Formats: sequence, C-alpha cells, structure tokens
Amino acid sequence: MDPGFDDAGIFFSDNLGGDDVLAELNQTRQHSKRKFKQFIRSFYTGNFVYTYRDTLRRHYNLGCNFLEVEVNDVASYDPDLAEQLIKSPAEYLPIFEDATKEALDEILQGQTKENDEAMPDIQVVLKSQANPTSIRELKSEQMSDLLKVSGIVIAASSIKSKATRICLQCRGCRTTLNNIAIKPGLEGYALPRKCNTEQAGRPACPLDPFFIVPDKCKCVDFQVLKLQEAPDAVPNGEMPRHLTLYVDRNLCDKTVPGNKITVTGIYAIKKGGKSKADRSGPKVNVGIRQPYLRVVGLEVDEESTGRNVTSQFAPDEEEEFRQIAASPDVYEKIAKSIAPSIFGSQDIKKSIACLLFGGSRKRLPDGLTRRGDVNVLMLGDPGTAKSQLLKFVEQAAPIAVYTSGKGSSAAGLTASVMRDSQSRNFVLEGGAMVLADGGVVCIDEFDKMREDDRVAIHEAMEQQTISIAKAGLTTTLNTRCSVLAAANSIYGRWDDTKGAENIDFMPTILSRFDMIYIVKDEHNEERDKTLARHVMNIHASSAGGTASDEPNNGELSLPTLRRYITYCRHNCGPRLSDGASDKLKNQYVLMRGGIGAQERDSGKMSAIPITVRQLEAIIRISEALAKMRMAPFAVESDVDEALRLFKASTMEAANSGNLSGTEGFTSEQDREVLSVIERQIKKRFVVGSQVAEQAIVHDFVQQKFAEHAVGKVLYIMLRRGEIQYRMQRKMLYRLR
Repeated sequence: MDPGFDDAGIFFSDNLGGDDVLAELNQTRQHSKRKFKQFIRSFYTGNFVYTYRDTLRRHYNLGCNFLEVEVNDVASYDPDLAEQLIKSPAEYLPIFEDATKEALDEILQGQTKENDEAMPDIQVVLKSQANPTSIRELKSEQMSDLLKVSGIVIAASSIKSKATRICLQCRGCRTTLNNIAIKPGLEGYALPRKCNTEQAGRPACPLDPFFIVPDKCKCVDFQVLKLQEAPDAVPNGEMPRHLTLYVDRNLCDKTVPGNKITVTGIYAIKKGGKSKADRSGPKVNVGIRQPYLRVVGLEVDEESTGRNVTSQFAPDEEEEFRQIAASPDVYEKIAKSIAPSIFGSQDIKKSIACLLFGGSRKRLPDGLTRRGDVNVLMLGDPGTAKSQLLKFVEQAAPIAVYTSGKGSSAAGLTASVMRDSQSRNFVLEGGAMVLADGGVVCIDEFDKMREDDRVAIHEAMEQQTISIAKAGLTTTLNTRCSVLAAANSIYGRWDDTKGAENIDFMPTILSRFDMIYIVKDEHNEERDKTLARHVMNIHASSAGGTASDEPNNGELSLPTLRRYITYCRHNCGPRLSDGASDKLKNQYVLMRGGIGAQERDSGKMSAIPITVRQLEAIIRISEALAKMRMAPFAVESDVDEALRLFKASTMEAANSGNLSGTEGFTSEQDREVLSVIERQIKKRFVVGSQVAEQAIVHDFVQQKFAEHAVGKVLYIMLRRGEIQYRMQRKMLYRLR
C-alpha cells in the first residue's frame, strides 16, 4: 500500500473553480442587479423628482423600450457600481438591463398592456460627460472598456436582424436545443459539429447535423456605421482614420451620412473577414482581430456642431465675445483679421467675413427652406493670393473642407454609393460637401473641374441637399455649407478685350454665387511699391522660422476669431428690421426698374437689372453683418454695406461686361445688338456652308459692329449647338 493515499489534504475536481466559485459569481451578479434596481427606483434630483422611475413609466406608456442613463448619476449614487459599469460594461450592462426590466415590472405593480403581453426588454442607453477620445488614440489596452468617441458618419448600412437567442435542431434525430444565447455585437456563433444524443437501435447522427430554426429565434435590429475622425483632428499630410460602429435596437436609424455624432460604446473585436477570392484558400491571419465599437449611447450633434454649444464656452469667454460685439469697429476689426498677411483686397476680405458668419437659415410654413449660407467666387489672374485666402478660411472656419478642382469629382464632392467588402451590400458614403455640413467648402482651381462635376453641385449650392437614387438607395443628404471658390481665366491671365470669353462657366453655376469678384493684377507703381514693402516685411519677420501668433493693429487672433465665429453662428439668428426691409425693397425696385439716383436726370437706363436670387443674396449679407455685432435685427446701415459689397463685386463685374450672358447680367442695349448680329449671321450664310471665323468678324467690323460683340454671338451660338467649330478656324453654321 502506497503511503499517503488517504491524506485528506489532496483531492481532485473535474471543473475549474468548482460550484463555490460559480455560486459566488452568481451571488455577486444578483447583488449588482439589486443595486441597479434600487438606483432606478430611488434616484432623485432636486425637489424629489424621481428621474428614471418616472421616465421608465412614461416610456412604457409611449411604447419606447429604452432608458437613457447618465453615468455621472450612477457615480453620484454608488461610485463602486459606476466603476464596475465603466471597467466591465460588457458584463454589467446586461445585468443593468435585466434590473431595469424587473424595476419596471415592480413600478407597474403587475399592470401590463392589453392581451396580457409580456414585459418588453428594456435597452439601457448610457450617456457620459467624459471628454471624447480621438480615434487615433485608441489602443489595444483599452479593449472591453467603455469609451466615448466623436466624429463624422460617412457610411451607413441598411438595417438587418441579428439573433440574440437561437433554436437548433438536428437533422438526424430531430433533437432540439432551445434558447441558446448569442453574444451581442458583430461576433457570430459556431454551430456544434456533433450531436451528443444517444438513442438505442439508431445509427449515430452525421457530422454537422444542426440547422437553425428561424421561427423560434429571437432577433433584434442592428446597423453598421462607418465613423471618420473630424477634419480638424487630422494632422497635415495624413489620411483620416475610420472606426466601425455597431448600433442595435432603438439606436438604429438615428443618424445619416454627414452627421456629426458622439458615441459611447464598448471597444470590442471581431474576426477579420476574408475576401471572396481567399475563402477557398488556406487559413491566414489566424488570431488577428479587427476592432470596432459596440455603441451603447449615441448623440447626434444638431446643426452639425453640438446641441449645447454654449456649454463649450466659459463665462469669461462669453463676456469677452460680448465686448467684441459691442465695440463700434467690430466689422473693420474682423475684416482686418481675415488673412492679415495678405496685402489689400479689403472688399474681398469683408465678403469672406460675411461668408464665415453667414445669414439666417429660414424654414417657411409650407416646409420649404431658404439658405442662409453665403457663396463667394473669385475670378482672376494667378498670383493674386486667391489660394492663400482659401487656406486661411480653412483654418478660420469651425468646420471646413479644402479641395482642388482637378482632384475632385462629382462623387467626391457630393456622395457616392459603394459596395461593402464584408456584407457585399451597397452603402452610402458622403463627400466633401456632406462632411462640411454646417461649415465651409473651399474649392480651388474651380475652372479646372469638368463641366459634369460642376453641374453636380447645383442642387447642393442652392437647395443645400443632395438627392441620391442609385443601386436601390434613395435618400437625401444635407449640405448646409458655404462655398468659397477660386478660378482663373481660360487664357491664364485676364484679357479685358475678350470680356465674357474669359469665363468658361455656365450661367446656372454663376447665378448661385452671392458675390463674384474679378481679381486683376494691374500695374500701379505706388501700389506695387507698397505691396513689395509688405512682402519684404513678412519675410523679414518670419526669417527665424517662427511666426508670431500675437495679433497687431487691432486684429483678432486666429483661435479667438474661430471661437467667436462659432459662438455667433449658434447664438444669433438676425432678421431684417422693418426700416431695413423698406429700404431694401425700394432699392430693389429702383435697380430692377433700371432707374438709379444718378440716371434720373439723364433718363439713362441702368445697365444691370438684378433678379430675386441677387435680392436674397443681399438679405443674407445684411444678416451676416448683423450677426458680427450679435444684433437681433439687421438695420439700414447693414443694408447699405450689403448693397455696397454687392455692387463692388457682382455688379462691378457685370457692368464691365465680364458676366454678359449670365442670368440677369446683360443689358437691354447689349441684347438688342447681339440679336441683330445673330439675325444677320443667319441671313448671310447658308446652312451647311463653311466660312472662316476671321472673315465673319472682318465683315461685321466693317458694318460698325464691335469685334467683341461678334465674338460673343459666335460663342453663344456655339454653346447652343447652332455652330460647329472645325479645324483651321472654320465655322459650319447649322440650324437647331
């Protein structure tokens, strides 16, 4: 007999931990459930308002099966309970939901809906006041933690169903396995390979015998979102990073591509998928998992930058903003703060200031909306700092997207329909104008874009929506953003003798810009000396390699300007006062009728009648000027300055003949001359004949017609398809 065989200090067990450990774990969970239930029933705020108990009863009567819980409220009630919820949310959140369901049953005291319906499952939606974590800062050490992340939704899948509990049945012996729990999230369930049921007199069940019985499964809705970090959080020269979001139950369909959201979720992992071509090959990347966020709380930022944007500002900062708005020269101060390193272009800087602040968006009683964003176009010579102004606006605007015309397509600016590599379903991805919702889109080299791509943003600029109907997806996305565009002449430099031929834009796109500036590099000895001195001072002051951020000459620093713009856009929505409305109405009638103050005595007609679209542009500029002062109403002085800016930009360009042919920008006299030339061309040349363009111009110049007017008519007829351009400057005239 071996010694020690009967020593009571040694024993054997076939389970890890034994029943005592399982019982202790179960006891801990029951204790946590009781504490969660007590929190729901007894938590109250001032004046003994039982927040969650009353909300739970109200949601049940309305048929809403969710409860939004502040993590700070749990922490103030029981810090240990809140720590468990934050450190192990995947374990304690289901316990919280079970406790909420039991608390609802006790609150209702057994009263259920008609037909004795069972008590529904309650989804607990967590809301945290913690600072959001950047997508770039997510590490593997944070796995299974409760995190808060903010960004822009760029893609959203359709709503699908995921089983929470399934029922399996064996093909051979018809044995049923009921109520098998499935882990939440994007992880699936591996079916058993063998059936362990033993029956006498029957052969063993085959391999992989189980199949799912769909009618006995319990499912919930879920949706997969693609979150991209905010544009201002992306370092220069790097690609924006993405994160997959899993939302289920009541959080589905809460957001669309283009929305700025803040989510609270559990950082989890899923099995890395294989492409269709690799599924038949050997297993690779074993053990590698892809991270995603299982969302347990979602907040959509209203108006694109936050529901409670005032909470982002300290009281002393708000007082500083009120002092800035109360200063009499706030308009000039803001204009000086726009790209102070660029010399001159004061009117352009004032127009950009109006673009940054914007007018007031209006929703009419019939459901239609009027945009409040101001669009500005700069046309002209290279080397006039147009791109530098665009770069500054990208930094100064709270939300901004910079893009170049040659590298932008219609899908990149608006939206595209992509096929998901995992599910093979079509998903919608927003473009630059969707991501800049609530901000500014800066489009450089606007003239280098293809005509088809420019046509795609017509709706986005005026209606501020993008309608998509592709691959079975039909939806509308918001593009509530301003457009600041810069373009060059088609001849490289602006040619005054060519007039409207410098511009290769359709009238439909030009009429959507509120202000159009013709920027020319004109020779002026005094101005050139001042400009050269200014450039030398800039290079001399930054010779050490460090630029000073301190403002001078009464300017606002860039961070202060950005914060002030954000504060004004979300706390001020001015309207026209009665006096300003009457003045603008009279000015509109005078300009529309063609009789100005200077033309009354002479009886001459004004060259440029304006349309309703230009009238709305003046209203938006007036509201933007009032918003700079944080005034509730735009007064007559704002209307005067708005009219001055409009006349200095669009009206000046139109009076010079550079916008002839654009909607509302051709005088009656010019139209008569152009129609006479067009009729003469149609009479003199037979359909199908080929005539040299030089001969046509020479013939009409001898008849005392201006050369640029003849060229303009030929250009218009070429656009309408009445003339075909052939090699060797030949013209083939053809009726439509």
